[in-house]
Amino acid sequence: MTDRLADLSAQGVSVWLDDISRERLRSGNLADLVAGRHVVGVTSNPTIFSKAVEKGDAYDAQIADLKLREISMDGVIRYLMAYDIRWACDVLRPVFDRTGGEDGRVSIEVDPRMAKETSKTIAEATGLWWLVDRPNVMVKIPATEEGLPAITAATAVGVNVNVTLIFGLARYDAVMDAYLAGLEQARTAGLDLSSIHSVASFFVSRVDTEVDKRLDKIGTDDAAALRGKAGVANARLAYERYEAMVASARWQALEAAGAHRQRPLWASTGVKDPAYPDTLYVADLVAPETVNTMPEATLDAVADHGEFTGNAIGGTYDDSRRVLADLAGLGIAYDDVVGLLEAEGVQKFEDSYAQMVQSVQKQLDASPDA
Repeated sequence: MTDRLADLSAQGVSVWLDDISRERLRSGNLADLVAGRHVVGVTSNPTIFSKAVEKGDAYDAQIADLKLREISMDGVIRYLMAYDIRWACDVLRPVFDRTGGEDGRVSIEVDPRMAKETSKTIAEATGLWWLVDRPNVMVKIPATEEGLPAITAATAVGVNVNVTLIFGLARYDAVMDAYLAGLEQARTAGLDLSSIHSVASFFVSRVDTEVDKRLDKIGTDDAAALRGKAGVANARLAYERYEAMVASARWQALEAAGAHRQRPLWASTGVKDPAYPDTLYVADLVAPETVNTMPEATLDAVADHGEFTGNAIGGTYDDSRRVLADLAGLGIAYDDVVGLLEAEGVQKFEDSYAQMVQSVQKQLDASPDA
């Protein structure tokens, strides 16, 4: 039987799971996915945690203990998340050791309410780094304008950063620059650059969702022909920029000093439109030195019928630029799309955090007093 996830891994793609819950951990499901589905990393976000807390009784005992200690709501949420992330880090530790720290990573996100506040984001990132206290944790910092200096500052003190909510190419350039600046500061401070890792999470399916909505409103044949093409084209052009970065003299000086490449991570890879193949954002973005973080449904689809024929990005850059040019010709402004998606992304995570607060509060209210 073909092991399609093994084939994908052999193409240089690290398979990460875009989900975590205490039930997944205590049932052994995550360990099973690591052992049998070639999962070598985990990502989380406020939406994922909100859904996890709402289901079942996995968090009840810890919430009751935290209530007795009269911990603040923000503190309760940090403790709940850190517990799960620390546990997942321990499950992935053998992968971390086997890959020299390249994989075996588990991500925890800073409080999304701080996305527009640089100093608070820096403090939160370092605080989560200390709280989880595992070498294979990554702290997710959003790629907002205010997040860019936080990426540099966190990297400069040795925090492993997963940069999230990247939608546009110019912002991706700024993210790579922020990482390199952090490494340069770390080198000046005498830190061991070989201990610092990072990924840059470039979102894919949400681009198609927004662009397709605009194409449908236009309603012409030319517009219909472009449906489902923007997300992949945009991500492929991001990879072109990644290749240019690692070829630069600035990067090569850092690499010679022991630095690790900030790998592109394809996020939001679950297909939203059922008209598209359910493995679209995996098969069309196969390339060396990339990560694809998948919801479990996409992971299952890839395992069942994913087809990979080598590097799917190399040689596509002119066609990808043509897709974006054709969209512009129809009046779809690229900067407007990616700017809207970033704002919506931050708002969605804020809303999920608020929902998680409500869910935790209900459980706190239901817990017996001392």
